[in-house]
Amino acid sequence: MGMVVGICLTGCFLTVVGVVLMYRYKIGSTYGRLEQMLSDAMDGCFTENRFDETRLSALEARWAQYLSAAGLTAKRQVEEKDKIKTLISDISHQTKTPISNISLYSELLLEQELPLEAGRYAAAMNEQAKKLNFLIAALIKMSRLETGVLALRPKRESVDKLLRKIYKELLPKAEEKGLNLILEQTGEDHWAVFDEKWTTEAVINIVENAIKYTSQGSVFLRIIEYGLFACIQVEDTGMGIPEGECTQIFARFYRSSSAASSEGIGIGLYLAREILSEEGGYIKVSSRLGKGSVFSIYLPK
Repeated sequence: MGMVVGICLTGCFLTVVGVVLMYRYKIGSTYGRLEQMLSDAMDGCFTENRFDETRLSALEARWAQYLSAAGLTAKRQVEEKDKIKTLISDISHQTKTPISNISLYSELLLEQELPLEAGRYAAAMNEQAKKLNFLIAALIKMSRLETGVLALRPKRESVDKLLRKIYKELLPKAEEKGLNLILEQTGEDHWAVFDEKWTTEAVINIVENAIKYTSQGSVFLRIIEYGLFACIQVEDTGMGIPEGECTQIFARFYRSSSAASSEGIGIGLYLAREILSEEGGYIKVSSRLGKGSVFSIYLPK
């Protein structure tokens, strides 16, 4: 009797072991196929019909469908980006010549002996053509940044060289307004990782804003070293920004209520922030209404 019980227990034990081993094999096999699917998807060669769904578990089937859909979405995104790139190029090409012609003809008119009123019209037309050209160029840059068409190439560069270049370029504009543009130098070399071309444009946008909204006094440029960042500070003695608007001024097309009487389209600060963000940096602002503002541009080292 005891022998029979022992045989039964042994049989049950072996059956349980067999079931466990079979279950572990099935899990291992499923895991292996899931891993292969993921590997193929990462290599860009996953196709759902490579797997026989009649042999897959429900989990495998769902996983295969998800990877297939994700691959299709990525492909569509690439196609959409290519379409946008082509559209931007077409817009740039199709508008460049007409605007250039309007500017040229209006300048030719201004060189002629015109009645006073006609001269004012020609001058206004020339000015509006320049604004339109600037607006289209800014919109194209913005679109390229937002869609990823514009690729920044950050590398280790001299921050001092960047700031000296901007200082020389914008000094005449500051002097024309009777402002002091002051470049504070410490005699030390400062380095950071950034795209020179586009970071120059970002910082110029910020310094031009400081000059534009400062009626008297000075605009200061300086570099401050931090552990992980080199910081360019642009400080002005201008009108300042209302406290409630400091977080909004970097939004696309946003214009401060205190700047409503000045010309502008509200893209410069937005573009500056997007450029800095793309290369791992960021920008902050502190301001006192009627006293001035300090823009701090952080570039990663």
